[in-house]
Amino acid sequence: MSDLAHWQSAKLPDTHTLNGRFVRLEKLDAARHAAGLWDALEGPGADPKLWDYLAVGPFTERAAFDDYLAGLQASTDPWFYTVIDQQSGAIDGFLSLMSIVPSAGRIEIGHVTFGASMQRTPKSTEAVYLLAKESFALGNRRLEWKCNANNARSMRAAERFGFSFEGTFRQHMIVKGQNRDTAWYSILDSEWPQIEPAFAAWLAVDNFKDGEQIDTLAHFRTR
Repeated sequence: MSDLAHWQSAKLPDTHTLNGRFVRLEKLDAARHAAGLWDALEGPGADPKLWDYLAVGPFTERAAFDDYLAGLQASTDPWFYTVIDQQSGAIDGFLSLMSIVPSAGRIEIGHVTFGASMQRTPKSTEAVYLLAKESFALGNRRLEWKCNANNARSMRAAERFGFSFEGTFRQHMIVKGQNRDTAWYSILDSEWPQIEPAFAAWLAVDNFKDGEQIDTLAHFRTR
């Protein structure tokens, strides 16, 4: 957005549910979602690397995990969503909108904590798509993605989703006693009209056969 003559502050996220084909995103509710999140994130078959680049975890005691979720529920920035499978109702993980600056139209997708059941599946792509779509619907000019510069998995995901790499903040944080250089990515509101249809086309029924993608998300952005 280059013309700011009529610029108005972005809106804040609220408690309405974001519905997709594969998943829905509900405002995180510790009482309703804790058991499912524990099973997805710490139960049998959980991703052993899930917590490696997150500021907390892993959790060995359910009580501590429940206390953590209660804090997430109470937070307004970050604003947390639980990811729920549309067909089965199973809980698969959570993520947030954060670093919310309505006066600048800036917001970030962060705290991406997906259980093994949704990693490398259409559900993970759709969850990010739903939050990106909501971010621009709220009137934001800029959507950010940040991650540890050693987190190759998160960096690949950002690039796949269409975020542009902007640089690395060296010695940006200390996390779990370790230095963190932070890689910064963004999508601008001027770029979203090209990126959004690619997400929609990739997620469409006719882009999948026997559960496998026919065409890539990156290729849809070049059409």
